[in-house]
Formats: sequence, C-alpha cells, structure tokens
Amino acid sequence: MRSIWNGAISFGLVSIPIKLVNATENHSISFRQIHLADGGRIRYRKVCEIDEQEVTAAEIGKAYEEADGSMIPITDEDLGALPLPTAKTIEIVAFVPAASIDPLQMDAAYYLSANGVPAAKPYTLLREALKRSRKVAVAKYALRGRERLGMLRVVDDVIAMHGLLWPDEIRSPEGVAPETQVTVRDTELDLADALMDTLGEVDMDSLHDDYREAVEELIAAKAEGRTLEPAEADDSGGKVIDLIAALESSVRAAKEARGEEPGTEEEPAESPGAKVTSLAGRKKSGGTGAKKKAAAAGKKTAAKKSAPSRAPAKRTAARSTKKSAAKAGARTSAKKTTAKSDPKQATKKVAPRKRASA
Repeated sequence: MRSIWNGAISFGLVSIPIKLVNATENHSISFRQIHLADGGRIRYRKVCEIDEQEVTAAEIGKAYEEADGSMIPITDEDLGALPLPTAKTIEIVAFVPAASIDPLQMDAAYYLSANGVPAAKPYTLLREALKRSRKVAVAKYALRGRERLGMLRVVDDVIAMHGLLWPDEIRSPEGVAPETQVTVRDTELDLADALMDTLGEVDMDSLHDDYREAVEELIAAKAEGRTLEPAEADDSGGKVIDLIAALESSVRAAKEARGEEPGTEEEPAESPGAKVTSLAGRKKSGGTGAKKKAAAAGKKTAAKKSAPSRAPAKRTAARSTKKSAAKAGARTSAKKTTAKSDPKQATKKVAPRKRASA
C-alpha cells in the first residue's frame, strides 16, 4: 500500500520512524454530470473572477477571506514556518482506557507501518505495551496543513491510528431527545430484550452494501439494453403501530430468519399496521399452572358457598323439633281438657285399656 505521510512516533525519548497508510477505501459508485440533450460531459473550469481567464493548478494558491471580502494570501512556506512540533511527528501525550474515547470523535483510520529495519524493535515494543496494558494512546499529529488528534490502538499485529475530532468539534445533542414524557413498561422492555437475544450476534464480514450491488446490476442491465423490474416499495413507514405487537412480530420474524420454530400458539387479533404474534415459549393463559389456580379458586368458592348453608340447616332442624314438641303438647292438653269436660268419654276410653290389661 502506498504511504501518504512519513514521520515518526514520539514515545517518550523513543522515536519510531513510521509510514502512514490509509486503512479504509471507498467503494461507492461515482457518477458524472452530462448534458441531457446530447450526453456531453459537464466539466467545471476554474476561472479567475478578475480577468475571467481559466487558470491551471500551478497558478492557484491559498488565501484567508476576511469579513469585508478582502483576501490575505497564505503560502505553504508560511505554514511550514509555524512553530508546530507535530509537523512530522505523532506525539503520544497519554495512555487511557479505550472506553474513555467517545465514538463520536472517531474520524479517518490509518495503519502505521515501521519505516525501515531499525524501527522494527521500538515499533514492536510499543505494540506489545499497548496489548498488555489494554489501553490506547492519545496523540497529536499534523496532516494536510493542520494539527489533529489521534488514537493509537493495536489491530492484529499492526498499530492503527484513528483520527479524532477535537472535543469542541462535537455538537451538543440539546433539543434532539424526545421532549414528551414517555413511560416504558416492563413488558415492552422484556420484549425488546427478547428481540435483542433473538437477533444475537453477527459476523461483520458477512455484511455488504446491498444498494451498491443494486446500482451495479442496474448499470449492467442498461449496458446490455435490459430493463429491470422495479422493486416493491415498503409502505410500512409512517404508520402508527402498537409497540407490543411490533416487538412480538419482530421476534417472530427474527426466529424464522434464523431457522428457529416461532411457536404454534394462536395469534391474537391484528392491530393496525402490525401483525400481532405470541412469543414462542411464553406460557399460555390456559396452561397447567393456570388450571391448578382455577381449580383451587373453585374449591375456595365452593367452600365459601357451602359454609354458610350449614347454619340455616341446623336452625331449620331446631325449628321443626320445636314445632313437633308444641303439637304434642297441644294434643296432650286437649285430651286433658276433654276428660275434665266430658267424664263419659274419659270412661269409655279408659275402660278398654283396663279390659285389655285384664
């Protein structure tokens, strides 16, 4: 790989000659501007505003524009004479945990290559020190006419450097978060956790740019005179959906994509904009545990109903006993009254009893 910058890493009193190599490359498809009438290429020419003449790259310099529009020329010699200690040096200023670097500061990435045989030993020393400490190095360096901030870390057996934005270049997220008061239920969090577990991890090497492949296929079809069928538009955007239903549907779809059984439970009624499906493995409301609970509740209810009925039964039996005793007493008193009022009847009734006894 071609180096874009040569310099050295300043590690205390140790100086490590290195080369800076781009660690990334752009695979985006670029287009040219054309004239629609005849297909001619549209080019931009650099023209001087004063004499309206086109100028070459060798005739172009740099200048700073003030508020009133006047220009202050700045040459490369002026910039090179600045007291910049990091002009050709990556100066390490600290070693910090990787978690202390905000990912928002991450910028371009580079590989640092040892420049020459003498640089191999100190290069390896810094690499192994970073590995053992599990830290990253924060450094300053100058590139393309300005001083920059960088982070050095180990990738395989190579020291990589990520360009970092200065802290004052990170904008505050004020006004970005939702201002309305929102309450998230535990059920929704559980479904979100289930979806995260179902999606699991991914091999980063398996991810690719689908849009770029579609553009390449379109270009090939145009070159061959073919016409591609338009893709179906996704009309799910912009709909107000039930969050629980969407999460359950996402979990089901993720399991089907991974070849897992989503479950055979009956699906609840659909809500607008999303298909509601039950989570696989979730306990049904009519399961064994629910049946046991229902049976126990039924026994308690039956016991409550039967318990109050015993007391009335006892009271009814007592009332019937009292009534029979009162009737018997009434009969006895009636017999006594009859005997007193009619002596003949009393004699008639008593006589047979005596004969029967004789």
